[in-house]
Amino acid sequence: MKKSREIKQVASNLFSLLVKRLSLILMAVVMVLVVGSKFDVASASQPNTESEIEDLAVCYAYGTDAIGRGDVLGGKNIYDDCFTRDAEITAIFPSGVSVTKYGANAWADFVADVFQGNGYTATQHLLGSIRVNIQNNNQARMSSYLHATHKLSDTSIDVANGTYVDTVIKQNGNWKISKRVLTLIDFLNLASPGSPEAEVSSTASTSASSRSASDVSNQSKKSHRPYIPNSN
Repeated sequence: MKKSREIKQVASNLFSLLVKRLSLILMAVVMVLVVGSKFDVASASQPNTESEIEDLAVCYAYGTDAIGRGDVLGGKNIYDDCFTRDAEITAIFPSGVSVTKYGANAWADFVADVFQGNGYTATQHLLGSIRVNIQNNNQARMSSYLHATHKLSDTSIDVANGTYVDTVIKQNGNWKISKRVLTLIDFLNLASPGSPEAEVSSTASTSASSRSASDVSNQSKKSHRPYIPNSN
């Protein structure tokens, strides 16, 4: 009888030990799954966030090119997806002239004035070297390079190169640009050889070679592009 009780006690102890070990193993498995899933979500969300922010640069290019082909309202509608309502947008031209507008609509009107004032019939904005720096869950900075073509005619274009630097914030679950600064490093006119535009450019260059440095400088300033409407 006594031996039977001892056997039962030993069996009970073994069962209790087995249950404890199984409990520890189960807890370890749960911890691995929980921690692992959190890591996967965190590591996956970072690329997704960067991609969402990079899309804002593309969004702006499409909006601007809509304006470039004369669809100002369409461009404004696209800009609504790119910018906050009170976004601060600045362009610094190679001449040093700086223009700042507040709100996407005001900027769209300015862009339209620039394009129309220069006689552009179409534009194409290409972006590259996009870098995103996520500062926290609701704010980031982005920079990107610009190469933009502005069509004057079938044989003449203006080409601009520069850099965008953006402050991006998250509003109502969506990333948008709250501040943008475009710094242009050049704005050049290119014409096909033998075209009327190229002939004018060649004649001006030949004529300029026989003038004083002051005259050449003045001639260069007169032909400087782009036209920038009075603003600010």
